Amino acid sequence: MITRLVLSCLALAVSVTAAGTSADAPTGLQHDVAFAAFPAYAKNGELLRRLVSPLNAARIERGLAGNPAALQALPLDPSQQRFALYVPPGPPPAGGYALLVFVPPWDDARVPPQWIPALDRHHVIFVSAAHSGNDADVLNRREPLALLAAYGVMQRYRVDPARVYVGGFSGGSRIALRLALGYPDVFRGALLDAGSDPIGNAQIPLPPAELFHRFQQSTRIVFLTGEDDNIRQAQMAHARESLHDWCVFDVDSVTMRSVSHDLADAQGFGQALDDLAEPAALDRAALADCRAGIEARMKAQLLAVRRLLDSHRNGDAQTLLRNIDAQYGGLAAPQTTALMDSTGAH
Repeated sequence: MITRLVLSCLALAVSVTAAGTSADAPTGLQHDVAFAAFPAYAKNGELLRRLVSPLNAARIERGLAGNPAALQALPLDPSQQRFALYVPPGPPPAGGYALLVFVPPWDDARVPPQWIPALDRHHVIFVSAAHSGNDADVLNRREPLALLAAYGVMQRYRVDPARVYVGGFSGGSRIALRLALGYPDVFRGALLDAGSDPIGNAQIPLPPAELFHRFQQSTRIVFLTGEDDNIRQAQMAHARESLHDWCVFDVDSVTMRSVSHDLADAQGFGQALDDLAEPAALDRAALADCRAGIEARMKAQLLAVRRLLDSHRNGDAQTLLRNIDAQYGGLAAPQTTALMDSTGAH
């Protein structure tokens, strides 16, 4: 009940922020933009809850036992962060702008010029952070920067909460998938340009059940991959298979002809925006059946842990629990953390 209340409050905060924006905020291409406010959902404790598996989060929290305020702290100073921003000219549509928060693989903040016509046509605001490339820390910088960008734009402009997307290119695309999975109450879609991973593993753990169910039901995933980018085509195939196995069915892909591992061209990007705006109808029966299968398999593994504990095989129980934690993440909590405590692990 508390978790549902938190999610409802966060969703309300997003919609109130969008409704209270200034009508005279500047449009066009902007550089060195700063956002003063930082969302509560990007504090350290919330990042751990959403983006780190429960056993790993518990280990980190134990390390912070001497400084409990650290979980309520921000991972970075918002006033020191800078962003590139593009806002289409003219007034926003009746429902508000769409928003694409872009995670780059490079270090500088830029707006790809070939994408601007499509941004104008779809009334999409584009924002991207500086110093958020592949060399930057993921949990302490790249991910909170994207959340800061989304929140800052929604405070400044009238944005439709149902059309807020996260995207990226190459390594940034893989971060975008993590954010879409952990923050489905903020991002309703993900544009994955030339980079993706399977979910439900140590690199991309599943969030708590309420969030993951929302991701399954309301998040649209669009892959954008070059025809000649063989490595990323293979990555996409594995990622799509993984999403399907985890009951994520609203998935589409755009293949750019005669393109290798390059940033999407204007046509491909425009097609991806078209696809993001057209979510598929939800097959509730198929989703329910798929979820039931996951639940049964997870319960069987948790029961195996209990049997190991009853047999005093605590070391084997710990190993299995770590495997369950990596695979099922927040779906298996709090059972995994309680069982790990029972093994005497520290």
